[in-house]
Amino acid sequence: MSSSLHVVLGAGQIGTAVARFLAERGHRVRLVARSGGAAIPGVERVRGSVADPAFAAECARGAEVVYSATNVPYDRWHRELAPLVEGAIVAAKSAGARLVVLDNLYAFGRMGGAPMGPEGPFEPCSRKGVLRKQLAERVLAAHHAGEVEAVIARASDFVGPEIVGAHLGERFFTRVLAGSPGECLGDADLPHAFTYGRDVVRGLAALGRAPDVAGRIWHLPTLEARSMRAWGEALGRELGVDVRITKLAGWLLAIAGVVVPIMRELREMTYQWEAPYLVDDSAFRRVLGIEPTPFDEQVRATAAWARAKYGAEATARAA
Repeated sequence: MSSSLHVVLGAGQIGTAVARFLAERGHRVRLVARSGGAAIPGVERVRGSVADPAFAAECARGAEVVYSATNVPYDRWHRELAPLVEGAIVAAKSAGARLVVLDNLYAFGRMGGAPMGPEGPFEPCSRKGVLRKQLAERVLAAHHAGEVEAVIARASDFVGPEIVGAHLGERFFTRVLAGSPGECLGDADLPHAFTYGRDVVRGLAALGRAPDVAGRIWHLPTLEARSMRAWGEALGRELGVDVRITKLAGWLLAIAGVVVPIMRELREMTYQWEAPYLVDDSAFRRVLGIEPTPFDEQVRATAAWARAKYGAEATARAA
């Protein structure tokens, strides 16, 4: 058992996986979240919100690395994300720990099909992108001011086992297993990068301990972009179903958004599906030596998980 303590903030689909991954490798792990959850062998669970600075400092006591994987639904981002980021900075600073922050690619805005690299340009075209850019700047400013040793890790849309809230997540699989088409926010034939959940976890863990990585943005290992239709066809072969993909119409998002906040928030993100959405992760591969999981392996594992989790439900609906 390692004597170092790793504190994971956020017990969502990535935070939980990070905690499990670290514990399986012999580290002491503390998982911090506002709500409870299933027990994970070797993981201490602490309940509370890191938006409270005093709690943030206490829950990180003794940590060598703090991983920030906190998130909230889209419609709460502008109220709640900034306090969570400040809390993560406080947590790591109080412990003298490295801070590893999980981020997305919204700060880039429209790239016209050019690959997104960790150095930018950062020209967001959405409210959520502007916020993400500001939060990343706050983390890097804290690093350069000597408040905390920090590193930012960015991933594209998640895919893989246990990835529920995603384009290739719960809604997609419940629909296709029931014989309905999967949905896409835009052109289903455009290349679109997806980052495998287990590669996100491996990458975050590596950034927690690697030398000479702090003070920078890193793009986590991500396969060459494939279209939503290509993903659907590959997953369909594994699942034994004919997967069709349909574009989610803008008017439907507008109507649904009147009563469903998450649908309203999705409208400004459709630009990500209007041109190839490409990620340059070459720096991460070169410096940290971690390659993304091969496509066929990602597809097999994701399909097996989806079949086990959603297959019975789909059969019951069909009956």
